[in-house]
Amino acid sequence: MLSKKLSNIFQDYMPDNICFGCGKNTKNGLHIKSYWNGKEAECIWFPKPYHQGWSSIMNGGIIATIIDCHCMGTAMAYAYKKENRSLNSLPEYRYATGTITVKYIAPTPNKKVKLSAKIISYSEKKIFLKCHLISENKITVSAEVVAFRVYDSGKETKKTFAI
Repeated sequence: MLSKKLSNIFQDYMPDNICFGCGKNTKNGLHIKSYWNGKEAECIWFPKPYHQGWSSIMNGGIIATIIDCHCMGTAMAYAYKKENRSLNSLPEYRYATGTITVKYIAPTPNKKVKLSAKIISYSEKKIFLKCHLISENKITVSAEVVAFRVYDSGKETKKTFAI
C-alpha cells in the first residue's frame, strides 16, 4: 500500500528491511512511506477493510504498528539529516523501539490517515519522538516513542545488531 510517491521515502533507504509495517517488499505488509514535510516527518496511509477492529474502526494494533514504523524511519532519517548527509549514504543506521506509549484519544475511522512525527531530543544512540495520527482532520491518537540505534554499518560487530 504505497501511501505517497516521492523520491525521498525513508523506507526506500532501509536495505533488507523485512518488517511487516515498513518493509517495502514484505508480502502482505503495511508498506508505510515516510518523508520530510518541513521539520516534521509525514506518512499518508490507506488501510484496507481487513485492518478494522470493529466495523469501520481501525484496529489499535495496526495503529500502534504504523506509528512505530513511521517513528523508526523518522529516527533513521533524522540521524542522517543531523550528520548533513543523504539517505543513500554510509554508514547505514537502523533503529528499534525502546519504548512506545500510545494514547488512543478517539476511535479512528478505517479510512486514510496522516502520521506526523517530530523529534523532541536526539543523541547518537537514542532519539525521542512525538507522533500524532490524524483522521478526518482530527488527532485521534498521540504517541511518545524512544528509538535506539541498534545498527551502524561503520562499526565492526559480530552480531546483527550492536546494542
